[in-house]
Amino acid sequence: MTKSGKSLVFGSLAICISASLWGLDGILLTPQLYNLDITFVVFIIHAIPFLLMNLFLYKEYRYFRLMSRREIIYLSLVALTGGALGTLAIVKALFYVEFKDLSIVVLLQKLQPVFAIALAAILLGEKMNRRFFFWASVAIVAGYFLTFGLNLPDFHTGSKTIVAAGYSLIAAFCFGASTVLGKCMIKNLPFQTATFFRYGFTTVITMILMLISGSQAGFAAATPFNWLIIIIISLTVGSGAIFLYYYGLKKVPAMLATICELCFPLSAILFDYLFHGKALSLVQWISVGLMLMAIIRLSMQQRAVQQNAA
Repeated sequence: MTKSGKSLVFGSLAICISASLWGLDGILLTPQLYNLDITFVVFIIHAIPFLLMNLFLYKEYRYFRLMSRREIIYLSLVALTGGALGTLAIVKALFYVEFKDLSIVVLLQKLQPVFAIALAAILLGEKMNRRFFFWASVAIVAGYFLTFGLNLPDFHTGSKTIVAAGYSLIAAFCFGASTVLGKCMIKNLPFQTATFFRYGFTTVITMILMLISGSQAGFAAATPFNWLIIIIISLTVGSGAIFLYYYGLKKVPAMLATICELCFPLSAILFDYLFHGKALSLVQWISVGLMLMAIIRLSMQQRAVQQNAA
C-alpha cells in the first residue's frame, strides 16, 4: 500500500473511531449523569478536558494576543452555539427520554448539515439550488417518520420523545451554526489552537451559566460513579475523540470524512440495541436510510459548490 493509501486508511479509521465514541457517549455515558443538573454536566465535561489540554497545549495561549477582534468574536460564537447551547440542548434531550428512544434523539441531531448549509447561504452568501431544497426536504420528512413512525404526533399525552426531539433539533441547529461560524474562525488558526480555545471559551460561558443558575451544587451532588463517567467522557469522547477526529480530517477528503462520520448515528443505533434492547421499526429503518442518504447528497453538493467557487 502506498503512503497516501495508508494515510487515507488511518485517517478514515480515526474518524470512524471518534464518531463511534460520540455514539457511545450519547447512548451509554452522558445519560448516566441524569441525576445531575444539566448546566453543571455541560460545564464539567468541557472544563476537565480543557484543564487536561493545558498540560500539553499551554503554548497556545500565545495565539490569543495575535487574534483579531473578529476572530475572537467568531470563536466566542462557536463556543456559545456549538459548545454551550448545542451541548445543553442535546444533553437535555438525552436526559428527557429517560433512556428511551435515545437513538432517535442522536439521529435527529444528524440533521445538522441541513441547517449548516442553509445558514451558510444566509450568512456567507453561498448559493442554494433546487437539489438542496429537495434533499433537505427528504431529510426533514425522514426525521419526522423516524420520530413518529406512521403515527400522527399526539401532543396531549405528554410524550417526552416529542419534547426530546425538539431539543435535538435545536442542538442540530446550534451545531450547524457552529460549523458555519467555524469556517470563519478556522481560516487563520491551526486546528489544535481553535479546539483549545473553543473548549476554553465554552468552559467560561458554561461556568457563568452555572453560577447564575446555582448549578454549582452539582459538585456536591455528584456521586463517585458520576465522577467516573465524567472522567471517562473527558478522556475519550471529550478531548480524546476530538483530537482523533481532527487527526483524521487532515488526512482524508471532506466527502470521505462525511461518510465516516455516519459511524456516529449507526453506532448509536447499535449501542442502543445492545445496551437497552431498543430496536427501530421497519418504517424507522427506512427513514434512517433516507435521512442518511439525503445528508450524503447534501454534503456532496456542498463540496461541489465549494470546489466551483474556488
